[in-house]
Amino acid sequence: MSAPEVDLLIIGAGPVGLFGAYYAGVRGLRTAVVDSLSQVGGQVSAMYPEKQIFDIAGFPAVSGRRLVANLVEQAAQYDPTYLLGQEAQRLDRVPRDGGPDLLVVKTSAGTEIAAGAVVVTGGIGTFTPRPLPAGEEFLGNGLEYFVPDSAEYAGKDVVIVGGGDSAVDWALMLHPVARSVTLVHRRAAFRAHRGSVERLRASPVEVIVNAQVTATTGDGRLERIEVAVTGEEGKRTLPCEKLVAALGFTANLGPLREWGIDLHDNRHLVVDSAMRTNVPGIYAAGDITDYDGKVRLIAVGFGEVATAVNNAAVHIDPNAQLFPGHSTDNPASAPQPVPV
Repeated sequence: MSAPEVDLLIIGAGPVGLFGAYYAGVRGLRTAVVDSLSQVGGQVSAMYPEKQIFDIAGFPAVSGRRLVANLVEQAAQYDPTYLLGQEAQRLDRVPRDGGPDLLVVKTSAGTEIAAGAVVVTGGIGTFTPRPLPAGEEFLGNGLEYFVPDSAEYAGKDVVIVGGGDSAVDWALMLHPVARSVTLVHRRAAFRAHRGSVERLRASPVEVIVNAQVTATTGDGRLERIEVAVTGEEGKRTLPCEKLVAALGFTANLGPLREWGIDLHDNRHLVVDSAMRTNVPGIYAAGDITDYDGKVRLIAVGFGEVATAVNNAAVHIDPNAQLFPGHSTDNPASAPQPVPV
């Protein structure tokens, strides 16, 4: 499958990649965005959509879901192409007369995207959920690894497995809509934020610690689970229509390691002050980058991706100006404000 040729390919549809798609539109660049996840928002959407984020400029507090929705709306005015559920894999170069090489990226779905430049905003790289030892046969029929929409859990018996921020946040998010919510954690201590754990303990959520899910049963769809609790004889049987495994993720750069980009600690892409990697035409921004003094915050990533896009614009067209001008320079043609 071939996608239309674009000016800029962004790899990673997290907050930094979405802002990059907006900024590429400001520069008049046709843009495509590739992400291995089936939804936009990256780790924010997958792991803490309802958590309040306090260090985004202009927002005293904003939920992960609202931040992503606003970024999508902001970028939508320039109509970027999204290629979701696809991992960027092979990179080829096609020489062009009188200009930089065309970069052709092939994805895991067989899609080929040709671009004048690439900006990698992949966060921690491709990340996949750690599997639940019991219940994989119900994946998609009761077992889930993400909670993108609480409406799907309304009126259901829900069990969440895990002790980190995602597990606790999802339990707090779902208990107002679900019939019941039980959180099962294999330890007594939680990795989640202390304040969140205190809210969990004070909520109607049933918390079972020092416990593991050992079996899942149901006729086509999940109906019940068995839980083994340390120190208890026998096993507890719980009604369960939705089982959420929040056991963390494994992350790696995957095929990006084969692109010849200089790496730091075998996991971050080394960039210069223009967000250039050592490979011509490939830039990077956000948590995936490394340089002296690097600070891994979404707020930092927003500035980095603006720098990357502006420098990529000059790489694509050497006659272009690096400085794009201020968004207020021509208010008559400026995009309408995005509602908060």
